Amino acid sequence: MLFNSAGFIFVFLPITLAGFFWLARYGAHVAAGWLVLASIIFYAWWDWRYVSLLLVSLAFNYLMGLAIIYTDGIWRRTWFVAAVTGDLLLLGYYKYAMLVITSLNGVAGAHFETPSIVLPLGISFFTFTQIAYLADVYANKAREPRWVHFALFVTYFPHLIAGPILHHKEMMPQFAEPRTYLPQPNSLLPGAASFTIGLTKKVLIADNLAP
Repeated sequence: MLFNSAGFIFVFLPITLAGFFWLARYGAHVAAGWLVLASIIFYAWWDWRYVSLLLVSLAFNYLMGLAIIYTDGIWRRTWFVAAVTGDLLLLGYYKYAMLVITSLNGVAGAHFETPSIVLPLGISFFTFTQIAYLADVYANKAREPRWVHFALFVTYFPHLIAGPILHHKEMMPQFAEPRTYLPQPNSLLPGAASFTIGLTKKVLIADNLAP
């Protein structure tokens, strides 16, 4: 689902916004959970088979984050190194496994079977976002023991597939403000204006220059 598609503009975005503000009446965590669900649906629109990879990555980094938060000394460093290593191994497999095997076959005359690996959409962004979070936790700059809010930080659909890589302190304090959960004109109108400007640049300028 592209940001400039009719399905996103006229179906996904209005439903997501309406559901967010309606569910906010039942609590901020409920509204945050709705955004997590919407973000997963947004990601699954590309290929639902890779939703499980995203969820496994989320669970792994959430648990590692808790381990770093609630331990100290050598164990704290061990959990941090293990988490980052696991993230980089996952990313390396999807981005470089085919290249490594092909190079070995060509240079060393080996005959390894080259696997057919499809690079999951946005894997670099959600992996490095979580690594940045773990680094902030290790440096005592962030702390997110709430699963729903951690999942929202990582999967939030505006940055899930195209970035940028966000820091926890840049995004999540906004979801701690009560006014975020109210449909206020002084928030919605500037947001709509920014979206319209970006959409105009994309459709009228970028898409025409791309060829």
